[in-house]
Amino acid sequence: MFPVSYVLDIHQHSTMENLEKQLVCPVCLELFSKPVVILPCQHNLCRKCARGSSSTASSGARFRCPSCRHEVVLDRHGVYGLQRNLLVENILDIYRQQESSSLKHSTMCQWDRTKPSRKEKINIYCLSCETPTCSMCKVFGKHKDCDVAPLSSVYMRQKTDLSDGIAILVASNDHVQAVITQMEEICHTVEENGQRRREQLVARLDGLVGVLDERKQELVGLIGREQDDKLKRVRSLIRRHGDHLEAAVALVESALQSIEELHMPMFIQPQRLIAATARDSNMERPELGYENMSHFVIDTDDLADVLRNIDFSPGVGHDGEEDPEGDGEESELDLCSRV
Repeated sequence: MFPVSYVLDIHQHSTMENLEKQLVCPVCLELFSKPVVILPCQHNLCRKCARGSSSTASSGARFRCPSCRHEVVLDRHGVYGLQRNLLVENILDIYRQQESSSLKHSTMCQWDRTKPSRKEKINIYCLSCETPTCSMCKVFGKHKDCDVAPLSSVYMRQKTDLSDGIAILVASNDHVQAVITQMEEICHTVEENGQRRREQLVARLDGLVGVLDERKQELVGLIGREQDDKLKRVRSLIRRHGDHLEAAVALVESALQSIEELHMPMFIQPQRLIAATARDSNMERPELGYENMSHFVIDTDDLADVLRNIDFSPGVGHDGEEDPEGDGEESELDLCSRV
C-alpha cells in the first residue's frame, strides 16, 4: 500500500503533464517561448514561430493557424502587431517554477520515498521495467534482477530520439501543409475549369439553337411562298370567273328579253351572241389536288434522338488550351451523339 504523499505526487505529476500539453506550441512542438502571441482565432503561438509561418513580416502577409487552419491577415506591423497573451505567459512561468521544484524531488528514488531515512539519488535506468531508479533498488530492491544502464546515457539517447522524432514530425507537417495547399489549388482550378466548360457548352448549344431557328425560318418561308402563289392563282381565277359570271347573267337577262321579240331580224342577233358565249363557257380550273401541301413534311425523329443523346467526347480537348477556330478541326469542347 502506497502512502498518501506518494499518491498525491502521482496525481500532481499527471496534472502537470496535462498542463504541459496546453502549453506546447503547435509549430515547434515545444513549450511556448516568450513572447506568446494570440491569433484572432484565439489560438496561441510563439512569436518566432508566427514569424516563420508567415511568408513575410510586412503588411498584408497571410498565414494559416496551424491548429484550426484559420487564415490570419497581418497588419503593417506584421507579427509584432499580434497581441501578446500575458495570461499564457504567466501560466508558463508558474509551470516552469513548479517543474523546477518537482525536479528537485524527482532525483529521489520512489522506493526510497516510503523510507525517509534512506535517500538515494536516481542515477540508473531499468531497461526491463523502463523506469529510472537508484543503485539501492538495483542492489537490494525490486530491480536487482533487471538490466540497467546509466541514466545519463539513456537520457541523451532518448533526447536524441525525441529530437529526431520532432524533426520528422515537423517535416511531416510541412509536407501535409504543402499537400493541403496543392489540393486547395486543385479546388480553385476545378472551379475555373467547370465555369469555363459551362460557358463553352452553353455557347455551343445556343449555336445549335440558332442554326435550328435559322433553318426553321427558311422552311416556314418556303411554305409561305408556295401558299401565297397558290392563293394568288386561285383568287385570280375566282375574279376572272366572277367577271364571266356577271357577263353571263347580264346576257341571260338580255336573252329573256329577246325571246319576247316578235321582229325576227332583231331576234337573230342576240341569239347568235348567246350561242357564242355558251360555247366559250369552259372555265380554267386548278388541277386535281392543287390544294394539297403534304410535300412540306420533315422527319425529325432521328434528329430528335441525336439531340437527346448529345454527350461529351472523352479524351477530346484539354483544360487550358484555346479552342481552334477556322482550321476545320474539332473545337476544345467536342459534343458527340450516341444514336
